[in-house]
Amino acid sequence: MPAKHAIKEFVANSYYHIYNRGVEKRTIFGDTQDYAVFVSYLKTYLLPKDEALLRAVLAEPTSTPKQKDQALKQLRLNNFSNTMTLISYCLMLNHFHLMIKQTEATTIDYFMRSLCTRYSLYFNRKYRRVGGLFQGVYKAVRVETDEQFLHLSRYIHRNPIAISLQGESLQTYGYSSYPQYLGLTHVAWVHPEEILSYFSKSQKRAYQTFVEGQSEETGAILIAKVTLDDYES
Repeated sequence: MPAKHAIKEFVANSYYHIYNRGVEKRTIFGDTQDYAVFVSYLKTYLLPKDEALLRAVLAEPTSTPKQKDQALKQLRLNNFSNTMTLISYCLMLNHFHLMIKQTEATTIDYFMRSLCTRYSLYFNRKYRRVGGLFQGVYKAVRVETDEQFLHLSRYIHRNPIAISLQGESLQTYGYSSYPQYLGLTHVAWVHPEEILSYFSKSQKRAYQTFVEGQSEETGAILIAKVTLDDYES
């Protein structure tokens, strides 16, 4: 019998919890470079691609071979900025979580195949390994209620609590969208505004209280519906 969520039925204009971990729970982010590379892939897939500028670089006689090669690579890359929005994310030592809204039914599948294949190739080349990096196909669960929507963002942003942060706080954890929610950093390819719209005028402070000021059990039943029954961080 197929594992839960192994067979995915994607729906347009819907939100999903997307996640996966390393095969045999192995490390998938070995150092800060690995985290940075994964984040850079998110950025290139989610920011709008300026095709006119890239084609101008190719046509410009003074462009260096390196510049032309980089422009050509960018033109060939898939881009999902018109059909997908990243609501929140968190990268951990051996797994990752994404909350995504897609406007077309096929977007997430194309995006995740591109992202995981590209990162696996990078990781295997760097660490001189072969074979699959992730534990099977990524997991995808549709978010169906406002309560799940809110508590999933909280669950994703609280993930670093489960590990030793060596003095770090959730606000300073560098591989999560939580700092964007609090206004500490800003990137154009993460969109916290929809979650924050559920909170009061002091949205960032209210959201921080929502994430950090409640017990771990809060929303546990709701979260169970958008994660695997046997999934452990």
